[in-house]
Amino acid sequence: MHFIIGFLICFCFGQFSVAQQAMQSVKYDDAPIEKQTISEADLETYKADKDFNYTEVEVEENIFKKAYRWAQNALRKFWESIFGVGTATGFLYVVFIILPYLLLAFLVYLLIRFFLKVNSNKLINKAKAQASVAFTEEEQIIKNEDIPTLIQEAIGQNNYRLAIRYYYLWALKHLSENEHIAWQPQKTNEDYILEIGKEQLKSEFKNITRIYDYVWYGEFYIDALKFENLKRPFEHLNHSIAKK
Repeated sequence: MHFIIGFLICFCFGQFSVAQQAMQSVKYDDAPIEKQTISEADLETYKADKDFNYTEVEVEENIFKKAYRWAQNALRKFWESIFGVGTATGFLYVVFIILPYLLLAFLVYLLIRFFLKVNSNKLINKAKAQASVAFTEEEQIIKNEDIPTLIQEAIGQNNYRLAIRYYYLWALKHLSENEHIAWQPQKTNEDYILEIGKEQLKSEFKNITRIYDYVWYGEFYIDALKFENLKRPFEHLNHSIAKK
């Protein structure tokens, strides 16, 4: 009993001490309140400071964002028309999120393909314009030049690509003179292949045409050793034409 009474006395004394300490730690500010005023000049200064400008500026959407938003709205209407719901879930939700990006990527692909096609057409037209000049040069060589002499000059200059070109023009000249083809500046090598009636000559001409395209138009570098091997089909064709 004495223990309980002593415990209660100690507890009450401790609570009184805590309350007294709390009362001692609280201080009240009884100083007079000074009213702060802001002048018009100060207000204008704050208005001019961009750090105090909280106006929300709406950023105009670019064409890609507009296209993406349009695709989202179209897909939302599509899902609503099929499933009768405005919000897709699960797998459809994933498709709904990814599909606009796929459509946008496909649109970019179409644009890139379009521009590449336009540029390729320009290159083809440019090549045709250059080819018209080349045809004029070929006509001059085939009709008026001594091609064997041109071949020897090209070999003497180590210009084996040019020598192969002269060999090919020489073959065209022989085919035309022997009435296997009707040479015209505007015709292509494929046209001449179709004109040749004899299968052996056609096969040999196909072979030298492949070599010529590879060396001349492919700008393939050849040295003296390769040239010796490549010129043989041309010489063999010329001999075959002379025998027919």
